[in-house]
Amino acid sequence: MMPGREEQVRELLATQRAQAQRALTAAQHSLAMIAEARDQAGGDDEHDPEGVPLSREWARIDAAASDARERLSAIDAALVRLENGTYGVCRVCGISIPLERLEIRPQADICVPCGSARR
Repeated sequence: MMPGREEQVRELLATQRAQAQRALTAAQHSLAMIAEARDQAGGDDEHDPEGVPLSREWARIDAAASDARERLSAIDAALVRLENGTYGVCRVCGISIPLERLEIRPQADICVPCGSARR
């Protein structure tokens, strides 16, 4: 990969990492608030006709936190591949991942054909 392009990818991954970290932090904060609300309520909110049950909100926000963790992991792995010179190479078949795919999903570690074959 050309040095200028490598720096662009590194900056893009850093930006995406910061976004994912902010999303994770926000989700963790929301989960803490829900836990506090659940502790204070002390009752069964599942059958409350007035609002959304805390368990449903918990599940939604917990899924968002999980997604953010997965994105962070994928971005960190891409940064490692960038450092060791394997960024942009499909980990399944070993061919170069097209630039267009990397522009859309810079943390991609498999090419489209290999990704499609795995489904």
